Amino acid sequence: MASLTQSLIKRPAPDFSLQTLDGGRFKLSEALGHIVVVNFWSAECPWSRRADLVIVYRQHAWAKLGIVVVGIASNPNEPASELRYEAEVRQVKYPILLDSGQDVVAHYHAEATPHFFVVDPEGVVRYVGALDDATAQQRIPKIIYLDRAIAAVAANRDPKPATTTPYGSAIVT
Repeated sequence: MASLTQSLIKRPAPDFSLQTLDGGRFKLSEALGHIVVVNFWSAECPWSRRADLVIVYRQHAWAKLGIVVVGIASNPNEPASELRYEAEVRQVKYPILLDSGQDVVAHYHAEATPHFFVVDPEGVVRYVGALDDATAQQRIPKIIYLDRAIAAVAANRDPKPATTTPYGSAIVT
């Protein structure tokens, strides 16, 4: 699967339009002109919960820079009530999008939650992978890949690395 996600690098991000948890809609192409962080998100995944600690902390600063964050819930076993509850408990301020048909997860070849995609202001995928280098064996990260990717894209540079292996819970199919 990693080669499929890597094939998205420097290509236009697959567009999508999904209902938000609060009943609105989000369409990726309407966010052109902004850096967009697409986070394949889960209510049940402890690694997704851990990633939200980082994202919630950074989101206020990112919003000032015009960076848009969206979470995509693609696990069919997670009902909207559970998604709402977890988003509230985690104090998630970004929209959670409902990918109940798993169309978006299929187009992005997302493998796990969390799995991040950074899309530049022109709509091109510039980073795909993990939040950081933490694993079950190394709980404290040394490198926060998402921060590096966003900083690089904001400076109009290529992220290094442009891809990393996502670490978390497998997306339920």
